[in-house]
Amino acid sequence: MIESLLVVNRGEIARRIIRTAKRLGVRAVAVHSEADAGLPFVTEADQAVCVGPANPAQSYRNVDAVLAAAKSTGVQAIHPGYGFLSENADFAQAVAASGLLWVGPGPDAITAMGDKINARNLMAAAGVPVAPGTTEPAADLAAAVNAAAEIGYPVMVKAAAGGGGMGMGIADDETALRTEYDKVRAFAERMFGDGSVLIERYFPRVRHVEVQILGLADGRVVALGERECSVQRRNQKLVEESPSPAVTSELRSRFLAAAVRAGEAVGYRNAGTVECLLDPTTGEFFFLEMNTRLQVEHPVTELVYGVDLVEEQLRVAAGLPPTFDPDTLTPRGHAIELRINAEDPKRFLPGPGAITTWTEPAGEGVRVDSGYVAGNTVTPFYDSLMAKLIVSGADRAEAISRARAAVAQFQLAGPKNNLPFFAELLDNPEFLSGDYDTGIVSRMR
Repeated sequence: MIESLLVVNRGEIARRIIRTAKRLGVRAVAVHSEADAGLPFVTEADQAVCVGPANPAQSYRNVDAVLAAAKSTGVQAIHPGYGFLSENADFAQAVAASGLLWVGPGPDAITAMGDKINARNLMAAAGVPVAPGTTEPAADLAAAVNAAAEIGYPVMVKAAAGGGGMGMGIADDETALRTEYDKVRAFAERMFGDGSVLIERYFPRVRHVEVQILGLADGRVVALGERECSVQRRNQKLVEESPSPAVTSELRSRFLAAAVRAGEAVGYRNAGTVECLLDPTTGEFFFLEMNTRLQVEHPVTELVYGVDLVEEQLRVAAGLPPTFDPDTLTPRGHAIELRINAEDPKRFLPGPGAITTWTEPAGEGVRVDSGYVAGNTVTPFYDSLMAKLIVSGADRAEAISRARAAVAQFQLAGPKNNLPFFAELLDNPEFLSGDYDTGIVSRMR
């Protein structure tokens, strides 16, 4: 097993990785910005190194500072968590060039999946269903208009290099397309340094379902079930559950087989997620993108499958076999994750501030992955995620019941937070029925 690890992230995911590292006897070193010096992940690490000021570009995304921290602390491996440098192929290559182990997929896989158009084409060639759309960037507005006419409205205008729900627009007709094309292209150039735009068929009623894959050290790719991610605001997830209430046994078999083919097509190693759109009317699903990293919502898979995905990541990076038998892996029960964000529960606008009260719920089937404690301050420099409340039960009804109780028990004051939204959602008839889609939040608001 790896003996020492540099965690290049912050908040709840850094704390989560450190927890597994310590359980395994791996020396965990944290990097942090000046703004995060007082957060729990810094004090819980065996050693911590400040890599710069609050601005992520000068700290968590500062490759030179991160590699210098790795060298000065003598670590053996680097775990990037999610976000920041986690899907940066150049960074992964630099880590390997420095003689360190990279806890993630290889640079080639990251590059192949990082461009949505290239990813779509690779998946289509591998026999993975893809939605109707362009096979190369729409070079200009005229090309976008022609593509949309061929695909049929409505269409999704999407940044080829985007991710995390950013860089997307919906056009119901040519007039809207002209506006959205210019808007998405400008946003993509500003945010990603790449203005390439993809035009895809847009499905007004759709579910967002993803599959957790793990590329093993021996070359096999295995799938650890699916997660339902349709409770979203601004194309960004708020709630995830596993298994999906929309997926039958037959559909699950097709989902998992397609996800394995996707991983095999790029020689995938380590943890990743194949995200798909599911048409609940026809049962058709289409490849959306592959996230070449550990996913925020990985805990629901851990609870249903009884595995520690961070441990499995470390084992793959070290060339070791998994702790489980891929041929007998069996899901049990149901799990739901609620993302506790520092944001207004009505409009979901960021609401950072000092935390004056923080008491986490506990009990059977309740897990909290948090990045903060009372006395910390949620700053405006980073994502608004404060904690993940994960509950599990023998079935979906029991998981929902435990989620209700846990939300009521979670005492949080200071920053604005979305706990009231979750209390509302967990009593919403549409959510309770399991027959919901990505429009559920907008219908609640």
